[in-house]
Amino acid sequence: MTGFGRAESEHDGWSWSWEIKSVNNKAFDIRVRIPSGYELLEPRVRREAQGRFKRGALYAVLSIVETKPFGAGSNFQINRTLLHELVEIVHEYDGREVVNIESLLNVRGVVEKFEDPEDETEKGQRLAQIMQSFETALNSLQEDRTAEGEKLKKILRRQLKDLSDCIEAAVFVVDQRGEKKTERVKAQLAEILKAKPPISEDRLLQELAVMAIKADITEELDRLRAHLISAREIIDDTKPKGRRLDFLCQEFNREANTICAKSNDIELTKHGLQMKALIEQFREQVQNVE
Repeated sequence: MTGFGRAESEHDGWSWSWEIKSVNNKAFDIRVRIPSGYELLEPRVRREAQGRFKRGALYAVLSIVETKPFGAGSNFQINRTLLHELVEIVHEYDGREVVNIESLLNVRGVVEKFEDPEDETEKGQRLAQIMQSFETALNSLQEDRTAEGEKLKKILRRQLKDLSDCIEAAVFVVDQRGEKKTERVKAQLAEILKAKPPISEDRLLQELAVMAIKADITEELDRLRAHLISAREIIDDTKPKGRRLDFLCQEFNREANTICAKSNDIELTKHGLQMKALIEQFREQVQNVE
């Protein structure tokens, strides 16, 4: 979700530029910095950005400069009373000194500048063109983020491949430990049958059911395989996918935790822990996805 966009333009004695940068963020947030007098643009800027992006922290900055010739559209008025008082003060301190009128004119309040009211139609046209420039900057930002997304897609696919290999390795261990599983169940059953006083038949059936459930991780492995298919489909989808992949990461992690909890095999536990590490790596990258 990182990227940068910039656009420049000018109109009728004004020039401006937009700069927009985007960094990773789980939700969408935009901060706008606009010069005084242009505050009414901010709601429009926010709407445009929210229409384009669903995640990421955006920072949009508008810089605008008046390029009209000095004095164009302005009126000046000289405060003659103040100017005469200043001249008299100069003569009072040193009558021989020639008064520097340029210095006196630079005294605050001697020359007052009045701006002609700006035509609302012209201002409206300028604001419309400023928003067009903002859309151009958004397009540039979107191109940047799309390029990053293509690179990120390859990383996510590779991580899913690693996770798939780990899951299949766990499946292989489960298939290979069939005889050991039977022996383990027999040993556990023998311990139950030794109980004093002897347990009832109903209780025995309950214990056997619990043992079977604890020893069987087939469902968890099947769900992990199904989640892998869903993740690949979401990655190839053109719609925003960050939040959906976030949810799948939670489901991946839930199944991996259950496998580690049920496992009575060192090799299977090792694969379960490796799954958790791979899922965490996948989750970290998903935080960068729109």
